[in-house]
Amino acid sequence: MGAPPGYRPSAWVHLLHQLPRADFQLRPVPSGFAPQEQEYQQALLLVVALAGLGLGLSLIFIAVYLIRFCCCRTPEPSGAKSPPPGGGCVTWSCIAALLVGCAGIGIGFYGNSETSDGVSQLSSALLHANHTLSAIDHLVLETVERLGEAVRTELTTLEEVLAQRTELVAAARGARRQAEAVAQQLQGLAFWRGVPLSLLQVAEDVSFVEEYRWLAYVLLLLLELLVCLFTLLGLAKQSKWLVIVMTVMSLLVLVLSWGSMGLEAATAVGLSDFCSSPDTYILNLTQEETGLGSDILNYYFLCNQAVSNPFQQRLTLSQRALANIHSQLQGLEREAVPQFPSAQKPLLSLEETLNVTEGNFHQLVALVHCRGLHKDYGAALRGLCEDALEGLLFLLLYSLLSAGALATTLCSLPRAWALFPPSDDYDDTDDDDPFNPQVLDALV
Repeated sequence: MGAPPGYRPSAWVHLLHQLPRADFQLRPVPSGFAPQEQEYQQALLLVVALAGLGLGLSLIFIAVYLIRFCCCRTPEPSGAKSPPPGGGCVTWSCIAALLVGCAGIGIGFYGNSETSDGVSQLSSALLHANHTLSAIDHLVLETVERLGEAVRTELTTLEEVLAQRTELVAAARGARRQAEAVAQQLQGLAFWRGVPLSLLQVAEDVSFVEEYRWLAYVLLLLLELLVCLFTLLGLAKQSKWLVIVMTVMSLLVLVLSWGSMGLEAATAVGLSDFCSSPDTYILNLTQEETGLGSDILNYYFLCNQAVSNPFQQRLTLSQRALANIHSQLQGLEREAVPQFPSAQKPLLSLEETLNVTEGNFHQLVALVHCRGLHKDYGAALRGLCEDALEGLLFLLLYSLLSAGALATTLCSLPRAWALFPPSDDYDDTDDDDPFNPQVLDALV
């Protein structure tokens, strides 16, 4: 099938499309995009389940580590005030993990922006295509109404004026038949009229979903940034209450990171299957939703020399009919006006209608051609399969870095907690001072 202008499946699409897929019984599933089939749905849900498995293993590992740390550590001798050896290494490993998480936040912001740009490009392409289809319907309706009005008024008046000359009346009636033929042929160009699928509604739905997706990711990124900043602040000030609050928040963000990782991975896999060969699926879906003929859909989705214009015959007949009307009106103007001066006014009005009709006809020829809509189709695919997919992969990397950093931080915080001096060893003022000598000695 023909490729849209400027679109070629990227290397990421080929790589993700070649990954093996399996259903819940671990039976192989074809990688062709088929969201309506149960086996394919199970394959994507299995990708989400792998992220859930990763979350479960992370929580089990953290729980086992914390239990081992709390139950198996050597009790400190009574009266000991110096921190255990290796405290600085533990503290700095925790800080390094948080810094990796902060770097992941930057990657997440970039991925979120790329995904949003891709979806915005998709929405803009849908809106432009809807504008083209609406312009076709509007021009056809305007032209048909103008021709109908000319037939009912000017041509009827002209026939009455020329009633004494049968050959002139025959010429006027010939122009009437040609005008009616043009109106009939042009009505067939409004192929999208009455179609239940609204591209405007689809674009609005896409924008609505994207707005909430973007907001959810921004809130998640800000929440993790808040966790990083307050955990670093808690370590610097050695505030146990801050560490407790941030531990709870870290667990929450850890769960959200693994959850978003599963959704991102499944979406990326499904999107790669769609983007590897989008024409067939989109053509079948559009035909099912709109009821349009395959000749029309193939013309606009493929737009190559192998597919003929399904409206070419209508355009040719309309052009010939307009030319015949023009010649007939010129003949009537030469023959009738000298004998019937009252025929000049309807003839001038008909000439004006004919000029407007010819202008609308040339606009319709350009709009009906496949180039414009096919260009919108290519822009939509590039936005979805290039920018949006790339953004999803960056978000996937962000979620992976975030989950690893938070898990490392949760394992490091208990050891850092053990380095904190007892609260009765220094007053409240010293507790709030990060440059307290006792605090610096504990960190070093």
